[in-house]
Amino acid sequence: MIGLAIGAAVILYLIFIYNGLVKARQVKEEAWSGIDVQLKRRADLIPNLIETVKGYAAHEKGTLEEIVELRNKAQALPTGDVAGRAQAEGMLSQALGKVFALAEAYPDLKANQNFSELQQSLETIESEIQMSRRYYNGAARDLNVKVESFPSNLIAGPFGFSKAPFFEITNEADRAVPSVKF
Repeated sequence: MIGLAIGAAVILYLIFIYNGLVKARQVKEEAWSGIDVQLKRRADLIPNLIETVKGYAAHEKGTLEEIVELRNKAQALPTGDVAGRAQAEGMLSQALGKVFALAEAYPDLKANQNFSELQQSLETIESEIQMSRRYYNGAARDLNVKVESFPSNLIAGPFGFSKAPFFEITNEADRAVPSVKF
């Protein structure tokens, strides 16, 4: 009878661990979905931004084509490719920074209402991407701790649970502190 009670307790504990791993994986996937939504919103604004800038900075064609190419590359990556998507989106963010730097060289563009609204929308989306990224990385951390910790690691391996990659900046230039000169 005692052996049966101990066996039942062990089975219940294993079920508890398994369910915890499932929950952590689902939270991570939901967090990734949040990043994906924000990246899609940003990608949807880029064509409008490009059209607005074209009228004022026609000879900046190379920069504008680079942004379109980077956007298309980022959108073409598979949904689960976190590291690839992080790298592609980092490059896209850098290219978008170049467009906003163009506004300084073109006062008419800087004064354009449509450009200002698009710039404000993109800044808001960038902020939301950062919040989504922090949430995803927290969910990935929680899953990774469960996958690597004893005794849940005994359940994780046989049932196919694996560590989740973090959504992080891979370009060292993006990590650098910008220099500000007055």
